[in-house]
Amino acid sequence: MSDVSAVPWLTILMVLPLVGSLVVAFAPGSVESAKRIALGTALLTLVLGVVAATRFDTRATAQFQLAEQRSWIPQFGVSYALGVDGIALVLVLMSLVLTPVCLLAAWHDVPERADAADSGRRSKTYFALLLLLETFMVGVFAATDVFLFYVFFEAMLIPVYFLIGQYGGSRRQYAAMKFLLFSLVGGLVMLVAVIALYLQGPGGADGFLVSRLTGLTLDPTTERLLFVGFFFAFAIKAPMVPLHTWLPDAATESSPATATLLVGVLDKVGTFGMIRFCLQLFPEASRWATPVVITLAVISVLYGALLAIGQTDMMRLIAYTSVSHFGFIVLGIFALTNVGWAGSALYMVNHGFSTAALFLFAAMFVRRRGSKRIPDYGGWQRVTPGLAGIFLVAGLAALSLPGLSTFVSEFLVLVGTFPTYPVAAVLATFGIVLAALYVLLMYKRMATGPRPQGLTGVADLTRREQLVAAPLLALLLVLGFYPKLATDLINPAVDKSLSYVRAETGGVRATAEGSTK
Repeated sequence: MSDVSAVPWLTILMVLPLVGSLVVAFAPGSVESAKRIALGTALLTLVLGVVAATRFDTRATAQFQLAEQRSWIPQFGVSYALGVDGIALVLVLMSLVLTPVCLLAAWHDVPERADAADSGRRSKTYFALLLLLETFMVGVFAATDVFLFYVFFEAMLIPVYFLIGQYGGSRRQYAAMKFLLFSLVGGLVMLVAVIALYLQGPGGADGFLVSRLTGLTLDPTTERLLFVGFFFAFAIKAPMVPLHTWLPDAATESSPATATLLVGVLDKVGTFGMIRFCLQLFPEASRWATPVVITLAVISVLYGALLAIGQTDMMRLIAYTSVSHFGFIVLGIFALTNVGWAGSALYMVNHGFSTAALFLFAAMFVRRRGSKRIPDYGGWQRVTPGLAGIFLVAGLAALSLPGLSTFVSEFLVLVGTFPTYPVAAVLATFGIVLAALYVLLMYKRMATGPRPQGLTGVADLTRREQLVAAPLLALLLVLGFYPKLATDLINPAVDKSLSYVRAETGGVRATAEGSTK
């Protein structure tokens, strides 16, 4: 780990939304004031996150920067240790961008109750939970102590459970409980592996630090069991087939803002954890498991896409597209090449923005029509041409159209996979064809055709919706034409992490120039 940072930037990025959450939840005042405080807190956190990112040196030799380390529970080897490499930093920035966007999109997600005793308490709690979730999202990507990572990994379940269970659709309790049970089972398995890993390490007051657990000489059977313990939890979170079944229910029954943060950010913890822990701490076991993981990744790509084609609920369709996209991300990670890893890290960021656009723009349709069913639409480009246009752009990003950010990510994943697993790369390529089918068919059924009868007074994009759409569309375009903004941060981290894995890279390297070709 690098020298401790003079300014605790990462702690600030966690404490600020935490304080904002408490203020929003308990401070007196109107609901509108609470919403403005929440949005202002998230925007201030984003500004400070950008400032912190300017302190990041891509030429540094240490794995982690902006580092902090304090003794927390020395009797059990637990430290309060934070730090980011380029991969973690871009994921933290993605989280900080999406939080204010989701807050703005959720402005009217919680209708006021007629009960005067409520006095806007539900709305305040909703916005407070979104800010609390931001605290945990930053923490889980920044933790460099394995036990601290586990704490944030499990703590995220609390706000998400209530966001789904209290503010979701008609089957919200079922979806929330299913999400919780899947996540808890994965977390408990990982906890056993975390404790066993500590017992295999050097121990001491800081025995859970990633830096102290990297490079251990482990018995092959022990290493494989530890790998499976971590990977099982991350595969649930990712979500990978066959452990994905909680996601469609959770995403469909959640409010749009919750679904966006759940799929756009929280699920990235699974793929991020594979890089940070599975491959760095258990390199030999990772290579041992690679053929199985590659197979599951290809199945996820194709199975998720095929299920998406058959959906009539647009939110459920978007959820299944993410199962397919996460298959691409896992494929790039376990290809064990520089290009594959760089593509997967970039894919995590770009998928966050593209899936946010899909969920939030689809929700704008739902607010106007009152239905999530695709057959209930048709001809809406004649009713709301602006909304139909931005929804089409979001869909084109989902199918990785050249010029939009996801194309670069998917291209790098496939190029990085082909040298080591050519059959898997070729099979995964069919996922691109299937993506074109589920996106264009959905748009055709919803937007094209004659103007629907009986629709009057339906407004196109409002000013608030334009503010929600603008940063997402801008990021899809900017990272599509200039991915160097992200790859300059990602590539050094990829090189460093792969050096721990000691994997054969096949002479393939993701350079900034190569990323844009």
